[in-house]
Amino acid sequence: MKIFQIGAAGGVGHRLTQLLTARGDTVTGMHRGPAQGDVVSTAGGTPIVGDLIADSAETLAEKMRGHDAVVFSAGAHGTGMDKTTLIDGEGLAKAADAAALAGVSRFVLVSVFPDALRGGALGEGFEHYIKVKKTADVYLTRTDLDWVIVRPGTLLDTPGTGHVTAGPAVEYGDIHRDDVAAFIDATLHTPALTRTIVELTSGDTPIADAVTALTT
Repeated sequence: MKIFQIGAAGGVGHRLTQLLTARGDTVTGMHRGPAQGDVVSTAGGTPIVGDLIADSAETLAEKMRGHDAVVFSAGAHGTGMDKTTLIDGEGLAKAADAAALAGVSRFVLVSVFPDALRGGALGEGFEHYIKVKKTADVYLTRTDLDWVIVRPGTLLDTPGTGHVTAGPAVEYGDIHRDDVAAFIDATLHTPALTRTIVELTSGDTPIADAVTALTT
């Protein structure tokens, strides 16, 4: 399988690249700067320069063409509300349009748990982020793509357990980045899991079993 990753140098992205390449898949990781390209290469992927803000959907489609799936885990990561809109919001819409133009129907989006860190303590910028991500989710669900939206809880950098709680609606909690990456890896290789939204936290169910349960 050939995977095109947007956000391949991120915390989930580079972990996913390692898992995919370890099983023999080919990963192309889109990045903006040289340092990010090094992260993609070190994880086993092939770096390709791209920019969600500057590139048109047609330009992105040329980069995606020939792949079997797109994974979108990019984000503005607190660089301002304008960037959040352009990357997490409009960038996702542009990437989805590009995938359709390129004939790449499988599209996995890493979104955000709707209950994540709510209460206003993180300020206007975070509330804007939550709203933009929801709008992006809605956009993707209205396309004809073979989409899956994964909404992880609060992300942890500590080693994963290989066990999760997954479903259309689960109670809010933490989740290891390792386990998010492993869940996406399994999702990409489970064609029956399609056109669904999955909330994901740490739990007691082995990841492979959690994915299978979502297809029945």
